[in-house]
Amino acid sequence: MKYLLRITAFILVLVLTFSFSGSAETPKFKLGNEVLLEKYYHLLQGKRVGLITNQSGVDSKGRSLVDIFAEDKSINLVALYGPEHGIDGIAKAGEYVESYVHKKLGIPVYSLYGSTRMPTEAMLRNVDVLVFDMQDIGSRTYTYISTLNYSMVAAQKYGKSIIVLDRPNPVGGLIVEGPVLEDKFKSFVGIDNLPMAHGMTIGELAFYFNRQIGANLTVVAMEGYTRSMLFMDTGLQWVQTSPNIPDLASVFGYMATGLGEGTGIFQADQFKWIGGRGIDPSKFADLLNQAGLQGVTFIPEMRGEAGGVRLNIIDPYSFNPARSGIYALSYARILSDFKVPKSGQSIIMFDKIMGTDKIGQYLEEKLTPQQIEQKYEPQLAKFKEERKKYLIYDHIPRRGYALGEQIAVKVSGNPISFDSPPFIDGNNRLMVPLRAIAESMGAIVHYNPLTREILISGHGRTIQFTVNSPNAIVNGEVNTMDTIPVINHSRTLAPARYVGEYLGAKVHWSPELRSVLID
Repeated sequence: MKYLLRITAFILVLVLTFSFSGSAETPKFKLGNEVLLEKYYHLLQGKRVGLITNQSGVDSKGRSLVDIFAEDKSINLVALYGPEHGIDGIAKAGEYVESYVHKKLGIPVYSLYGSTRMPTEAMLRNVDVLVFDMQDIGSRTYTYISTLNYSMVAAQKYGKSIIVLDRPNPVGGLIVEGPVLEDKFKSFVGIDNLPMAHGMTIGELAFYFNRQIGANLTVVAMEGYTRSMLFMDTGLQWVQTSPNIPDLASVFGYMATGLGEGTGIFQADQFKWIGGRGIDPSKFADLLNQAGLQGVTFIPEMRGEAGGVRLNIIDPYSFNPARSGIYALSYARILSDFKVPKSGQSIIMFDKIMGTDKIGQYLEEKLTPQQIEQKYEPQLAKFKEERKKYLIYDHIPRRGYALGEQIAVKVSGNPISFDSPPFIDGNNRLMVPLRAIAESMGAIVHYNPLTREILISGHGRTIQFTVNSPNAIVNGEVNTMDTIPVINHSRTLAPARYVGEYLGAKVHWSPELRSVLID
């Protein structure tokens, strides 16, 4: 795929393969930082490590990755980098954060929300690899993903590799909603062409960002994670990510209540209430409760002279926070006739948050929320299609595998190119796009999408593989493999050794040269 061609030098993606069947044990949930230390420790060994993190960078037992790295004598932790709110997460939103020297560790703690928001050459001079481990909340405007983007840009610029330790999207990976950011409105609260709710993990976002950056990127994925999981399904304890996000109720309310910058419509009680002056809370609640917004009810509530509603999230699995925010803002405009802020020579914060000035125009026209949805839907649909290229997880818990630096595959001396790269699976088998290999050997390939069976005919042999099954039928005889074919990036991949040998060829794999020869 195009985005993979833009990733330079070395990409190691640690994602997860399909489990064997319903009877197989479901992989236990593990964070990316736990998978790193259990399976891919070698990525850090012999390297000077810079860790980009804050108080949310903990393992499933609540242990800080800073402490884990510092206590491990084989990990050379040489620098720390903190985002907005600082590495301890206590600075207020927008507050300048200073760099300093860590009292206990004696290493620099560089602020990425002070004199610079991007690591400088000096900050990276003594670092070989950057490691990013922070909890995101699923919104385009949350600045930790901007820090990730800027760190990737700096890593590419100064020749450093970067490892992203994946974490769950707390509001899930299914809801993709809101206007898509336009280039003109890029800022630190909107770093890329994403909708308000992107439905991606921090690792998936890293892949998406890298389509334009080309960093030497590694994503260490979670185990046992699926797109439909919310944070509470992981068994993790929520760690306050910033002063106004102390709990999951604030996470889910963030996009539903925090969109009114400059309008007079504001959030309160840490994103659990929205309203403003001139609003009748009962009418506001009635409009929202009759709008068909799933998973939530709205309770009328005055706060001083401001009328508004309190969110009562009754089903977080069906609740759509970004959609609810658009509805709340639209109805607030209808009820209060607030003045819509407009960008002039400079872009105002309201438009930066929206990622466009069109929402302001629609509000000024007093369009209904349903009409606003229809306006941004075409661009949202395009994003949803583009987004598919960068997704790591699906709806089935997967086991770990490694997609490593480019692996060379030759058939009869001729190099084979792929649109889905080979990788080493959890059983230490080299997985290759099956059709490309078989057809390069002169065989004919047929795929049945209903049964997910692959039939290969050639060299006097008939071979049948089935996705997620270890059984391969060769000329009517059942052979059991020690791994399974899988689907990755819309391509079926199977173990190169079995494909080649079942077609009568010899397969030579050189792990040192990262190459496989099929003769």
